[in-house]
Amino acid sequence: MIEKFNGIVYLIIFIVHFLVYAVYAFRAIVGTKSFMDQYNIDHSAAVITRFFGAPFVGSFLMALYIMFVRDGGVNGTWAFFNLVFVQNLMYLIFGIYTIYINKLGHTEKTNSEGVIAAGVLTILSAILTYGLADKIYI
Repeated sequence: MIEKFNGIVYLIIFIVHFLVYAVYAFRAIVGTKSFMDQYNIDHSAAVITRFFGAPFVGSFLMALYIMFVRDGGVNGTWAFFNLVFVQNLMYLIFGIYTIYINKLGHTEKTNSEGVIAAGVLTILSAILTYGLADKIYI
């Protein structure tokens, strides 16, 4: 498995990145109430909170498929890695806009988690896309 990911470093980055996705997916879809309470979100937004979590579930399941099921591993999976990078970048850009510029919906519980988490995920996905380029762009 390590050779499918160009070494242990990229495998670890892959695992960490998609474990973060799994945590957000779980919190948004299964732990919806506590997730919403943490950020002082009204419970009437449960549908959209779970809607937000759905892409994390899809990406996490695809990551599991690539890691454990797909014979070629990451070979030829450029579309997946590029989509994940662009989604992370959009989370980062819109997080910066919402938290530091627009400030819509700010409460006493508002913090920079949306920017920090999105920034870390963007960097991790950029590293993966660059580091696995010889395999994913086949």
